Amino acid sequence: MLSKEDQRRFEQITRQLRESDPKFFARLDHRVRARRGRWLMLLTVILWASLPAMTVVAGRTAGAACVVLVAANTGLMWHFRHRWR
Repeated sequence: MLSKEDQRRFEQITRQLRESDPKFFARLDHRVRARRGRWLMLLTVILWASLPAMTVVAGRTAGAACVVLVAANTGLMWHFRHRWR
């Protein structure tokens, strides 16, 4: 946790970097978005893989809940796919 003074200074440095070297800042920003995309993809794979086990162990209701989560996660990935390139 940064103090208010440190946070203000960090924002000032970030703003100067964005203004002085926009290409470098864009590359850094792209890495953060790509990392989010990888986490969302990992979550989707884990949910899909756990769906059969969840249905067998916890019953149809839990399986149906897992299907809803997977569908929502897949929808989010589809909606934000262009931001991760």
